[in-house]
Amino acid sequence: MSIKQNLSIIKSSFPENVTLVAVSKTKPISDLMEAYDAGQRIFGENKIQEMAEKWEQMPKDIQWHMIGHVQTNKVKFMAKFVSLIHGVDSLKLLEEINKQALKNNRLIDCLLQIHIAEEETKFGLNKKELNYILTSRGFQEMKNIRIIGLMGMATFTDNQNQIKKEFNSLKSIFDQFTNHNSQMTILSMGMSSDYQLAIESGSTMVRIGSSIFGER
Repeated sequence: MSIKQNLSIIKSSFPENVTLVAVSKTKPISDLMEAYDAGQRIFGENKIQEMAEKWEQMPKDIQWHMIGHVQTNKVKFMAKFVSLIHGVDSLKLLEEINKQALKNNRLIDCLLQIHIAEEETKFGLNKKELNYILTSRGFQEMKNIRIIGLMGMATFTDNQNQIKKEFNSLKSIFDQFTNHNSQMTILSMGMSSDYQLAIESGSTMVRIGSSIFGER
């Protein structure tokens, strides 16, 4: 099936409140343009250099989401155009994003990454660290970033019950913190393999690559 057909099938299965991030990392611009021509406007990349090259060459009404792990020294290369940074997992990284956003006279939206998987290789904050960041004085003084939600990645497993348990745990943290923060409206969880389960568990943003563009 074509990219356009894949997009159509996926989007038709979504509730209206769920946003689709088309994960386009490693894909050629021709593939992205096929998705763009089919109406897709949000693309997710995990390498800043590749995202910057695509941003330069593609239409400017695209929202670029950084979905990979971010190194502080690379933030400056995307600060002038990135729409949303998904995997923010430290106060130090927030400080750098705020600094680079200020230099570019921008307000950059971010999601804080919560560690929900049983795999040690996944990044993310625990509930205590999340609370520390949101209540810290340093965070309160940052004027060029906005935390608009949380994200998390489930364990890579076929065990649906475990995935659901991890998604539910993130949803409960999200509910707890959104009661105190009206700007936090996005819960980003779910990828090609588990997005339907994520949506059932309350996800409002899913990151889908291979189901749109085919396997890498």
